[in-house]
Amino acid sequence: MSTLKEQLRSDLTAAMKARDELVKATLRLTLTAIGTVEVAGTEHRDLSDDEVLKVIAKEAKKRAESAEAFAAAGRDELAARERAEGEILARYLPRQLSDDELETIARQAVAEVETETGSAPGPRQMGQVMKKATAAAQGRADGKRLSAVVKSLL
Repeated sequence: MSTLKEQLRSDLTAAMKARDELVKATLRLTLTAIGTVEVAGTEHRDLSDDEVLKVIAKEAKKRAESAEAFAAAGRDELAARERAEGEILARYLPRQLSDDELETIARQAVAEVETETGSAPGPRQMGQVMKKATAAAQGRADGKRLSAVVKSLL
């Protein structure tokens, strides 16, 4: 069984052979980010697949934010490149939850907090609800989206 990091490396090799500059550049930057996290701290450590997924998700989020900034500044060609890089990284991420699935998770989290506290949670219990909802979403939803759904329920 190969790890996600090995998958990234083999895809990078394939992109090099195919002379696919966009994929090659995107995967190189992502592998560099993974390497940076591995050597951060006092000693080198290999990341688990879950940790590698978090790095990839962070990189994809950076691409989305950059694309927005470039689009707002009228730099459409740079925004398009950032979006394309984000799509490449999305291949390695788990499928994102739909709005309906997010709402179901948020409702369950609200119900769990209500059971624990004995009363309907309000805005003050946002942190408790978000903690449960985030655990249930397991990285398959952006925190902003999840937060907006939870806020609407409280």
